[in-house]
Amino acid sequence: MFMNSKSRRVMVLGGSGVLGFQVARRLARDLEPKTIIIVSLHQSSMRRSLESLRKEFPKVTFDGAWGNLFLLSSWRGKSHKELRTVHENIAQMIADLCEAPEDAGKKNLLNDLIHKYKPDIIIDAVPTAPLIAALRERWDPEVIARDLRSQRGKRRLHDEVRLSSQTIDRIEHMLVYQPLPLLIQHVRILYEAMCDVGTSLYLKIGLTGMGGMGFKNPYTGQHDRVLNLKMERTVLAFGQTGLLFSMARTPGAPVVKEVKIGALVSSRMINYRTVECDGSPVGLFHAKKMVLGDKLPLSTDVGYARRGDLSMVGIQTASAGFITQGEFEAITTLFQMEYLTPEEVAHTVIMEIKGYTTGYEVITALDSAVMDPSYRAGVLRQPLIAEMQRLSDEKQTPSVALGQLGPPELSKLLYEAWLLRTKFRSMKKVLSADPALISHELENYLLHHPIRHTIVSIGIPILLADGSTLLRGPQIKVPTGRVKDELNVTPETIDAWARKGWVDLRPANMAKWQERIEAMFDSCKNFFNVDASDISRGPCPAETLRIGEMVGWVFNNDPAIQGFRVKSF
Repeated sequence: MFMNSKSRRVMVLGGSGVLGFQVARRLARDLEPKTIIIVSLHQSSMRRSLESLRKEFPKVTFDGAWGNLFLLSSWRGKSHKELRTVHENIAQMIADLCEAPEDAGKKNLLNDLIHKYKPDIIIDAVPTAPLIAALRERWDPEVIARDLRSQRGKRRLHDEVRLSSQTIDRIEHMLVYQPLPLLIQHVRILYEAMCDVGTSLYLKIGLTGMGGMGFKNPYTGQHDRVLNLKMERTVLAFGQTGLLFSMARTPGAPVVKEVKIGALVSSRMINYRTVECDGSPVGLFHAKKMVLGDKLPLSTDVGYARRGDLSMVGIQTASAGFITQGEFEAITTLFQMEYLTPEEVAHTVIMEIKGYTTGYEVITALDSAVMDPSYRAGVLRQPLIAEMQRLSDEKQTPSVALGQLGPPELSKLLYEAWLLRTKFRSMKKVLSADPALISHELENYLLHHPIRHTIVSIGIPILLADGSTLLRGPQIKVPTGRVKDELNVTPETIDAWARKGWVDLRPANMAKWQERIEAMFDSCKNFFNVDASDISRGPCPAETLRIGEMVGWVFNNDPAIQGFRVKSF
C-alpha cells in the first residue's frame, strides 16, 4: 500500500479536468492525504476546483498551481499561439530541445512545480498524447515543401537558395513542434524531477489514441482530418507507455503505473453554453446563398452577418470536450466508442494506489507479457564467448569495444579493464601495486601497442598519466556537440569527460579501479557465506580477468552509474 498514512502529499496533474477532478475527490474521501495539489492549465478552472473541493472536504488541505506543463515557467499564462509569433521564443524552444534534459528541465514549469511541492505521489490526468499531437497541426510539411520547391526554382546560382522569412518561420515551427522529441523531453524532465524530490509513485491516466477503436474511428476530433494524424495520437499514447515501462525498470525511479482508457469518458455536467474553439466563441452567422463556380473559397469573412455566438445544450467529456446530445447518443451506441464514467476510472486509480490488483494497470501487464532472459541463452553464452576469444587470438586482434553499443563509458571501461588484464595478468598484482606505478606501466605499454590506434579511431580519447596530454583521433565522442565546436578546457571538464568516455590513465583512476577490484573479490569471497539477499548484484570472478564481466559488475554495483536490470528473475 503506497498510502499508509495521512502525511502524504499528492499532486494531481490536470486536476481540474473531468478525470483529474474525480480522482482528487476520491483521494480526499478515501485516503485523506495531508495535502492535495491541483495543477490545471488555466487559473480560473484551478480556482473553481479548489473552491469546490475545499467546501466538500474541509479536513483536507488543498493547494493549487496553474500553467502549461510543456512550457517554461516564465511563459506561464501564454499559449503556443502567442509564443510562436515571437522569433526569440521559437529560438528558445529549439535551444531547449537541443539541451540535456537536466539543463532544459530547470526552466520548465513541471520541474518547478515538482521541486516546489515535493509530492510523494503524482497522478497524471493530463491528455498528453492529444495535446502534443495537436501541436503537429501548427506546421504542414506539404506547405514547407512547396515553399522550398518554389525557391529552388528561382535560384540564380547553382548552390544558392534564398528562403523567405515566412518559409524560415515555418521550418522553425516544424523543428519546435516535432511530437516525439517533445514527448521524450517531457517524460525525461518528469523522471529527473521525481528522482530529485523522492516521489514514490507516479500513476498515469493514459489514452489509447483511438478511443479503443481502430483506424476508422469516426470520433477523433476536428483536428484529425487525415488518418496519419489519428495514428500519430496512437503512436504518442503508446510511445509514452513504452517510456513509462522503461522508467519502471530504471534503478532509483518511483513505482510507475498506468491506467489506460479505451472508451469515451464523460462527466454528468450537462448545460447550455456557448461553444468555443481554441478558446474563442464560435460565431453564429446568417446563411448565405451562392452559385458554385470554378473556385470555392474555404474561408471568407466577406458578406456574412454575425448573429451572435453559437450556443447549445451538451455534456462535458474528458477527451472529446463539449459534445451535443446527438453526438453523445452516437458515440455511446453499442459497438461504437461507448462510455466509461470518471468515477469508475477514479475508483481504479485509488485501488492501484492502495496496492490492490485491478487488472487495468498497463505497466504490470506489459511486464508480465515481455519475454525476459532465458536459461537456454545463459547456457549458450559461454561457448559463444569462447569461440570469439579463440578467433581473436588467431587473428591477433583484441575484441574489446567498437564504441557503438551504449554510451562511451562502456568502451572506456572495457579498454581500461583490458589494459589492466593484459599488462598485469593478475588482479592481485593490481591490488598490491601503487596507483602511480600502475599508471606509468599502462601508459608505457599503450604507447608501444597498436591498440591505441583502434581506441582513438572509434572516438575514444586516451588521457595520459600527466592529466594534460591526450591521444586522440579525428573525432571525439565525449564531450558531445557539433563537429565544429570548440569547448573550453578546465580541470573540472577534464574530470567530467574522462569519467564519461575517455580512457583515463591517471593515478586517481587507477586507485578507483583498485577499489572496484577489491569489492569484486569481496563479492566472490562472501558468495557462499551470507544470505542471498545480501549478495551484490552478480559476484565477479575477478581473478579470471574477463573484462566484460568486470565492466558488467561495475555497471551493476557502482552507485554513480546504477546501470543494472531491475527485473532479473
